Amino acid sequence: MKLLASLTSPFARKVRIVLSEKHIECQLDVMNPWEAGSPVLDFNPLGQVPTLVLDDGMAVFDSSVIVEYLDAMSPVNKLIPEPGRQRVQVRRWEALADGVADAAARIFREKGGGRHFAENESPQKMRVETKQDDAWISLQRGAIDRGLDALEQELGDRPWFYGHGLSLADIAVACCLGYLDLRFPEIEWRHKHAGLAQHMDKLMLRPSFAESAPPG
Repeated sequence: MKLLASLTSPFARKVRIVLSEKHIECQLDVMNPWEAGSPVLDFNPLGQVPTLVLDDGMAVFDSSVIVEYLDAMSPVNKLIPEPGRQRVQVRRWEALADGVADAAARIFREKGGGRHFAENESPQKMRVETKQDDAWISLQRGAIDRGLDALEQELGDRPWFYGHGLSLADIAVACCLGYLDLRFPEIEWRHKHAGLAQHMDKLMLRPSFAESAPPG
């Protein structure tokens, strides 16, 4: 297998952490889907990263589908509960964290970032500064703030988002927060969300999280 990914993408990082936690060997091919003629298009008609290419040539996308496939692939360190309400809870937290990361990526694109490394899973045309939509940026910032508030409240004083150990929920949240640290340090999310900050610090002690941190 090989994973087509950007090192700054929170969605690709989520897949990389799952691979590491489940001890699944996978070749990492770092590439930029924004470039003309990107090899991503040879495997994914949407031109998205991350894309997982299986040994038989089948391509799996997007990140939520990839991590579900990987979790079912190996019984080691199960990260997603069996079907039922508990599974929905974990996938719900993943969706919320991914939504916050996606809102941040939209702001980054709107401000003209990402020409060299794609943060989201789908290439979009950059907008020059004179055409930036302040109302659109404000809308996305509101989604970030509300999403972080909801995650802080949901975590409460529990040591993990679900159960008694690491799950996909924790992974998705950490990738989201790591992306905010990378692209939007001015948000200073730690000041308002002490619970999330403590949780993030704990997760960063794990090799899978530390080694997948985006380049500064």
